[in-house]
Amino acid sequence: MFVNVIDSSRTIVAACDKELIGKLFEEGILQLEVKETFYKGEETSKEEGIKIFQNMKKEDATFNLIGKKTIQTALEAGIINEEHIGRVNKIPFALILL
Repeated sequence: MFVNVIDSSRTIVAACDKELIGKLFEEGILQLEVKETFYKGEETSKEEGIKIFQNMKKEDATFNLIGKKTIQTALEAGIINEEHIGRVNKIPFALILL
């Protein structure tokens, strides 16, 4: 999984499954574009991802999450639950403002 922590006026955590980088998913009017310039940060393990997500939750970060592994990591980190998960062309995603 890639995790990119972007310092802006509010910290943004962009994370995705690494095999999704550069892909576009569409379903009806919905679209997910996994741009390398936004999502490709440090490659991390699930354990590292959990730590990053939990630390960034304390900082009131915004989370942009795409992919099965990334979503599972976020669930285990306790930053999302099942009701936060959407899907486009069977690809799970979550956009969370804490």
